[in-house]
Amino acid sequence: MVKDNKHTAKEGFGEVEQVLTKTEQFIENHLKTTLYVVGGIVFIILAYLGITKFYASPRSKDAQVQVFQAQNYFSKDSFNLALNGDGNSLGFLDIIDDYGSTETGKLAKYYAGICYLHLGEYDNAISYLKKFKTDDMLLAPLTKSAIGDAYVEKGNYEKAISFYKEGLEINTNEFTTPTISLKLALAYEAKGDVEKAISTLKEVKSKYPTNGDIATIEKTLARISQ
Repeated sequence: MVKDNKHTAKEGFGEVEQVLTKTEQFIENHLKTTLYVVGGIVFIILAYLGITKFYASPRSKDAQVQVFQAQNYFSKDSFNLALNGDGNSLGFLDIIDDYGSTETGKLAKYYAGICYLHLGEYDNAISYLKKFKTDDMLLAPLTKSAIGDAYVEKGNYEKAISFYKEGLEINTNEFTTPTISLKLALAYEAKGDVEKAISTLKEVKSKYPTNGDIATIEKTLARISQ
């Protein structure tokens, strides 16, 4: 690679190349590139630190403060106020618009989707929940499950089943798997596939016999099996 660079340099610089030593030739050919690369790396590091310290970090803290009242309304099932704000404090939609690049702004998409779900605006619920991305092993399956819930309300059981399955595939655990499995079984039943509903309930019952939903699972299984 160095020989190729040297050959190119000789063609470009003519006689000047003849008076350079090999070390000088190397420096001549590569110094500018090296400086550009190093300078670029330094610039990126400084830019990142500057953005983090003077922009991202303060905005993140501000978003956490601003979202407090919306979360308070959400906890009280005041979903319209949680979504749109009360005129004095921001709602989740405002948080998304104003702080969308922060973690709080991203999480607000999940909250907004759940609010719309409770308000019966299922297309909006699906839209916001699909926009929400997370690696959290509990929240990720719950998000898929909520999308499934919206499709159930729309009467689209095929879609609901698909999203419930996605939720189950993300992570299996004591907290989310039994609940999502129960919803999946009910969607199968609504679709008319009773055998799959029964097998789904039997499987989750055997794997999570002490789960808090076990009584509901057993009751549903008994009803469907009649």
